[in-house]
Amino acid sequence: MLDSLHIPNPTQPVPATGMTSSSPLVSIVSVNFNQPELTRIMLDSLDRMSYPNWELLLVDNGSTKGDIRPLKTDFPHIKLFINPDNLGFAGGNNLAFPHCKGKYVLMLNNDTEVDPAFLDPLVQYMEEHPEVGVVSPKLFFFDEPEVLQFAGTTRMHPITLRGSKIGNGQKDEGQFDQIRETGFANGACMLIRKELLDTLGYMYEPFFLYYEEHDLCSRIERAGYKIMFYPFSRIWHKVSASTGALSPLKTHFLHRNRFVYLRRNRSGVEKLLAAMYYWFVVTPKELLKYRSAKDHRNAIWRSIRWNLTHLRLPSDPVIPTLEPIEA
Repeated sequence: MLDSLHIPNPTQPVPATGMTSSSPLVSIVSVNFNQPELTRIMLDSLDRMSYPNWELLLVDNGSTKGDIRPLKTDFPHIKLFINPDNLGFAGGNNLAFPHCKGKYVLMLNNDTEVDPAFLDPLVQYMEEHPEVGVVSPKLFFFDEPEVLQFAGTTRMHPITLRGSKIGNGQKDEGQFDQIRETGFANGACMLIRKELLDTLGYMYEPFFLYYEEHDLCSRIERAGYKIMFYPFSRIWHKVSASTGALSPLKTHFLHRNRFVYLRRNRSGVEKLLAAMYYWFVVTPKELLKYRSAKDHRNAIWRSIRWNLTHLRLPSDPVIPTLEPIEA
């Protein structure tokens, strides 16, 4: 838990923010799937926050093990939604968005723990910069609490659709302590203007897992807003706690959704060249990479079949109407 972590750069305090009880309401949205104890730790972490004005909307996304309901008793301030079906990362978050009352929505993975002062500077930065649509903090690996997972990203190449996380795997020594634009925010923790969700639409549910935050950030950027990395806010991430670091499930959705993202966010000659690169470079390379791993190879073939049988991408389904449960 956070109390046991050694916070990086203790000589570089988080800047004072001046946030008060009149600060804008932030709606924190998190999704649980079969991990009530992991979610409990996240909730404990949030309850130590210094930010004074927030609500927590927790969606149980069709869990098949572990009872989430005791969390409502132990954390009576949360709004808990029980969904009978697993709608994926995008669908789970989308269930909560219509109920968010905040000026800002914070998407936060349930496999994270936060610095108590992490939210104050993010909100103040957004308040002072109306041109910014989304901001993400500095992310660290939970098991190596001074090692960076995310300090922004490079721009995604228009043809290869490849970018890279800045700072990934490096010890934090302040070398990335510059506020700057990033290719994408990090879906584990991203603060978004609620008005943009209302006007541009929610996350594209057919992604199910992976690339949904890339797609959302691309839409927000096309609407004229900036995507920013803010280094003076910190959280710790238990990476791949739900899907496994090298699971076939992850292989399937990463490969499938790379092409779905391409189809939704590229056009003209750029789209044609990117598609050719995907089919004639990426796909053969991935199949060769997993030639000795049948489960992963089959996962790639499933992703290929899905795209070939969905030449017309599915529309977003109607978001089910759920009400929070009582304790």
